[in-house]
Amino acid sequence: MNDQKLEIIIGNLLRAGVLLAAVIVFAGGALYLARDHAHHVDYKNFVAGTSSTRTLPGIVDSAVHLNSMGLMQLGLVLLIATPVARVALAVIGFALERDRMYTVVSLIVLGVLIYSLFSAT
Repeated sequence: MNDQKLEIIIGNLLRAGVLLAAVIVFAGGALYLARDHAHHVDYKNFVAGTSSTRTLPGIVDSAVHLNSMGLMQLGLVLLIATPVARVALAVIGFALERDRMYTVVSLIVLGVLIYSLFSAT
């Protein structure tokens, strides 16, 4: 594995992740407009939503059942996961290149990203 090959693989991962997230969010939005276009939304009071759109298992289950909000949330989760996957792929690529310094730096960045994702309330 060389630097150019790693850059191509990471670039393809980022493109695929963003494209997949956009398609899923668009499908969820289209489904929302098709099913709930006459639904009146009250913007005076904020409602955080149900647990099916606030937890990862709930989002996946909701998306599997073709719930429009679940699909849109799943697309956003994929969009957030794309740069995390990029850093994980960089760790693997740098380890295969036997570049210890960049492997360690990438592992630190990956650790900070994972910690920030799971420690958020």
